Amino acid sequence: MKLIILDRDGVINMDSDQFIKSPAEWQPIPGSLEAIARLNQADYRVVVATNQSGVGRGLFDMPTLNAIHDKMHKACAMVGAHIDAVFFCPHTAESHCHCRKPEVGMLEEIALRYNVSLVNVPIVGDSLRDLLPAAELGARPYLVLTGKGAKTQSTGGLPEGTLVFSDLAAVASELLRPAIHKLD
Repeated sequence: MKLIILDRDGVINMDSDQFIKSPAEWQPIPGSLEAIARLNQADYRVVVATNQSGVGRGLFDMPTLNAIHDKMHKACAMVGAHIDAVFFCPHTAESHCHCRKPEVGMLEEIALRYNVSLVNVPIVGDSLRDLLPAAELGARPYLVLTGKGAKTQSTGGLPEGTLVFSDLAAVASELLRPAIHKLD
């Protein structure tokens, strides 16, 4: 099984320092949904792993988060894309839970659910908290420069081996690029 794990805000949809608190605020990054469709067509299972501390902060409730994700799923369907599952942590950073990125719990739960090792699985994010647990588990960290990605890149401290791309569409193009075999 081919698996790819995506952060949500800043990778699939526009990010906001004030949080995405309603379906109306959820807007896809141009090309991201089509990139998911291309990955699906190449037999990738696309899973989202996202911190959603706005729930824990009381900025929005679970029905609202479900409505945001419903909008995301419907927008994907409109372009022939499909997200297999959305894993999320509703806790604030102050709760110190194991599922909140940069902790590895959410990614471990994905591995358990799909009965796979995450070694070499591409994990795409726009912040260090997305990339650090990927590297810790032996996955391949991909930084996109959308969302907080450009700031993350300029701040430095990326895990060794992090690949940097302009956006999710560029990541998909790289992953789907035919392997070129060198003949000796």
